[in-house]
Parts: sequence; C-alpha cells; structure tokens
Amino acid sequence: MAMLGNLLIICIVCADHHLHSPMYFFLANLSILDISSLTVTVPKLLAILLKQSNLISFTECIMQMYCFLACVEIEFMILTVMAYDRYIAICNPLRYTVIMNKRVCALLAAVSWATGFIEALPHTMVTSQLSFCDTNVINHFFCDLTAVVKLSCTDLSIIEFMNYIAAVYVAYIPFLLTLTSYMFIISTILKIHSREGKSKAFSTCSSHLTVLILSYGTVIGVYVQPRSGDSVNSSKLPTAVYIVTLPLLNPLIYSLRSKELNVALKKALRRTPTFLQANTEWCAQLSTPSTT
Repeated sequence: MAMLGNLLIICIVCADHHLHSPMYFFLANLSILDISSLTVTVPKLLAILLKQSNLISFTECIMQMYCFLACVEIEFMILTVMAYDRYIAICNPLRYTVIMNKRVCALLAAVSWATGFIEALPHTMVTSQLSFCDTNVINHFFCDLTAVVKLSCTDLSIIEFMNYIAAVYVAYIPFLLTLTSYMFIISTILKIHSREGKSKAFSTCSSHLTVLILSYGTVIGVYVQPRSGDSVNSSKLPTAVYIVTLPLLNPLIYSLRSKELNVALKKALRRTPTFLQANTEWCAQLSTPSTT
C-alpha cells in the first residue's frame, strides 16, 4: 500500500501540468525517498516474519545500514527544503516564481540527495572496520547502526564523536532552519486580516507541517533516549513506525489536505476506465482475424 501510494503521487505529479510547481516537485522527491526507504528495510523484515530467514551477510548488513542512514539524512534535507519553499510562497509570494525557479529547485533537490549519501559514508566505513568478537546476533529487525555497534568489542569513541557531528549537521541544523522558516510563516499568517486569507495561507503548509511532526517525532523516539541496556528494544516500535507507517501516511496526508492533488487524483481516476476501455477495444481488434 505504501509503495502504491507513493508511486501514484509520483505519476500524478509527472502527468498533470498543473502540479509542475516546486511544492509538488519536492513532494515527488519525498515519495521517491519513501519508496527507497521501504525497499532497503521491508523485504528483509518480511523474510524474517514469513520465512524465518534471519541470516544476513556482513556485506549486505553494511549496505543496508548505509542506505538506511542515507535515506534518513536525505529526508531531513528534503523536509527542510520544503519548509523553505513554503516560507517563500507565504512570506514573499510576488517573487516566488523568480526565487524558486526550475534551476534552484533542481539544485536544492540534488544537494539534498548528495548530502545524504555523503554524510552516511563515514559512519558506514568506520563501522565496517570494527571488530565483532562477542556475538553475531543483531538485536533488531534490520542492520541499525546503534544495534550493530553494540556488538563491537573495540573502542567506540570515534564513532560516537562522528554520530554527534552528524546529529548537528543532519538533524539539529535542518531542524533549526525548519523552525525558523515556520516562525516567519506563522508571523506572516497572523498579520493577514481576513479569516479566509489566514485559512488559505495555513492550508498551503498544513500537510508539510503534519509530515514534519510525524517524522521528527518518530526519529526523536528512536534516537533521543537515555542510554540503557534495553534502549535497542525500546526503539524497535518507533523504528517500525518510521520505516513502514510514515511512507504509507505521507501520500494520504498530502492527498487529503492538498486540494490541487485531490483534483488531479480524481481526474486520473476518471480517465482510468476510459483508458482501459480504449485499450480493451484495441486489443480486441488486434485479436480479430482480418478478411479480404
């Protein structure tokens, strides 16, 4: 369901020219990211649940860890860029099309993806060089960094320092930038005199704000915990919510709250029966033998 929902968002944004705007361009990027995140972790989770296949090679584990870390970091970056987009749309609407042109949007998206893949690389490389001499049983349903590192018997001071630096650059700074954007957005909305104008301005960023709360809330539930022997066990549920539930909720939130996306979705659903009927008739004509 999550895969289909995000694929539907991507197809509608690409097909409907009314949705060729920065907001929906970044939404399509978020949907691509959700699909990527699902393919990194869920197949192995299903294999564990359905086939009881809980073995994974060291190389596959490191690759899964790298891809998952990259997806988390890319999501923070894209959500920050979407907050900036909403800030320009509400606080500086007359120059919106000039500031958020196609080149700027493509550059912001490219930087977001590149930053995620680059930032995840040092953690993965250092973890792959650790010595694992205690046990090879990972207390998680995928190769999470914290769960894998707990198995190591070497000094972890370097990777702990790297985690701190990564948290500052990948989590705290994007969070502060997003918070700043919404402070200006709320300030601008409060200055609007008409109730209709306030409602319209708030509706343009309500979907993104909902996704932000869900994303940051689950990540805080996973990683911002007191250190204890049971910290990995307590993080499994919020991790599952982050991995499986959020990619399912994101398309629902945007499709329900975005009027333009709703209209485009209804148009696409109305076209589907006509398209299927036309293709059925065409196939029937091909299968009918011609006579001379």
